[in-house]
Amino acid sequence: MRILDFSPIGIVHRDASDQEVRNRIGPQESVIEVYPVFKDGLDGLEGFSHIFVLGYFHKLRPEQIGPLKVKPKGLLKYGFKLEDLPLVGVFSLDSPTRPNPIGLSLVRLLRIEQGRNLVVTGLDYFNGTQIVDIKPYERSYIVNEYTLPNWHKELEEKAGHV
Repeated sequence: MRILDFSPIGIVHRDASDQEVRNRIGPQESVIEVYPVFKDGLDGLEGFSHIFVLGYFHKLRPEQIGPLKVKPKGLLKYGFKLEDLPLVGVFSLDSPTRPNPIGLSLVRLLRIEQGRNLVVTGLDYFNGTQIVDIKPYERSYIVNEYTLPNWHKELEEKAGHV
């Protein structure tokens, strides 16, 4: 197996507490400061409404890195009890628990300030999260027809998200 070596290209700055980020309270703005050495990589990004942001989850607890099956604990805020949630593979969830502490977030790009500070909304990363990569959202990514597994649809219906 090959060891991967990544260098962060930037860092997240935000005023929201970790708990506010976890609860996704309101349309929180964040600033992604792209390090000066990577500034030229932003040429042409202005004008895209959305971008994908890949980050390194630096605040995961050791037990959150590696497990391949977990319960969708994000649903606890909708009144579910832990014992009512299915045990599923991490690749079927948008959970921070991963074999590798890497996150993917689709965010709205509001503007670029000072040539290298990306002001975004919808980023679910903590203050200080290192950014590994940024990619633009393009028309070819639009999916109008999709399916969800039955366990997912049943949980959505119980939570009132039909």
